[in-house]
Amino acid sequence: MHEQGSLARARDVIAAFIRSCDRIVIFTGAGISTEAGVPDFRTPGSPWLVHKPIPFQDYIASEEARIEAWRRKFAMDDIYRHLGPGTTHQFIAAGVASGQVSAVVTQNIDNLHQRSGIPEDRIIELHGNGSYARCMSCEGRHEIETIRAHFEHHGYPPACDACGGIVKSATISFGQKMPTDALRRARDAMTCADGVIVLGSSLVVRPAADLPIMAVEAGARLLIVNREKTPLDSAAECVIRGDLPATLPEFWPLTDMDASVTGP
Repeated sequence: MHEQGSLARARDVIAAFIRSCDRIVIFTGAGISTEAGVPDFRTPGSPWLVHKPIPFQDYIASEEARIEAWRRKFAMDDIYRHLGPGTTHQFIAAGVASGQVSAVVTQNIDNLHQRSGIPEDRIIELHGNGSYARCMSCEGRHEIETIRAHFEHHGYPPACDACGGIVKSATISFGQKMPTDALRRARDAMTCADGVIVLGSSLVVRPAADLPIMAVEAGARLLIVNREKTPLDSAAECVIRGDLPATLPEFWPLTDMDASVTGP
């Protein structure tokens, strides 16, 4: 593992890594969205600590818990609904548009990858998406605006208009099973990649954090860009610490950069 500290050198290393790969998967965590103003779970003073998510089993078992969960959901939406994709989101979207990034695997639920212009079929959301809701019985889609209007008028969320089932934000709550289709797609993407770039993830939440290692075991090279150390640093070809926008190259394709990465 080779750790880069110099800002200029870090940009060169990322650019060289990109140029030397044909099928890159980008793995993103909360760090790319905190840059855009979206609060994360771990920062002291985070609004998530005030509006804590309701555990899945409580949500299913109790109407009172569902009412409180939606109250907290709307409070959080009001905090960051006006925010848009940040510089790192745009950097990733340019990589997808260039053809070098085959997939974006994300732990984020904020829908900012979609809003940056990345096609839906290139995004694999491991923890769901908070911009809409689904029925827990028939899986029908429900729009947040409709649910909020009902909630504000009646004081409780609506049941599914198709089957009468419980409607929940399309995010994965604590205690809820991970989406099997998203995990399958992520594993397929990782095993087909020749390079994986981790951006803004602490890589501590499993099974999501196991995916980059799966790619390495299949022969891919791994580059990690994050402010803090991660459990996978020792498996990476290179680790870069620092603010994401400052360390990322400015454009794709990176045709004028040196194609070699200087390793240990």
